[in-house]
Amino acid sequence: AALVEGTLAIEVRMRHMDQSNTSAIPFIPKNPLCNNILRKFMDEESADVVFEVSSGSERGEKTRRRAKTSSAATFHAHRFILQDGAPTLAELCKPGGGDLPTVPITDVKPDIFRHMLFYLYGGKVSDEELKANAKDLI
Repeated sequence: AALVEGTLAIEVRMRHMDQSNTSAIPFIPKNPLCNNILRKFMDEESADVVFEVSSGSERGEKTRRRAKTSSAATFHAHRFILQDGAPTLAELCKPGGGDLPTVPITDVKPDIFRHMLFYLYGGKVSDEELKANAKDLI
């Protein structure tokens, strides 16, 4: 590069490369957004909603005893992620009062809820998991 009469002049040299040369593959960076969102999955620090998930229901004396013995799983999430992918869940966790809203979910197995949430964050659910849990995921 040189300054010629007040104008920046840049010399560019080009050469034609054979298409079969695989070492000359151009570098195209990947967009990091998907990975950034996936890293926020279950991130307690940035979460603005908590789900307490258990597969027991609240009806009947026998069920109540069973619900006490099975512990609920806690899932931290972000309303922003839920708004498009699961708007019904986003509606359940509208902000109020300044505390982190905790939403009880009692009709889904915690593993299934985790798969669904992971998928919303851009994660992939393996074929084996889909086959094994197809009925519950639907």
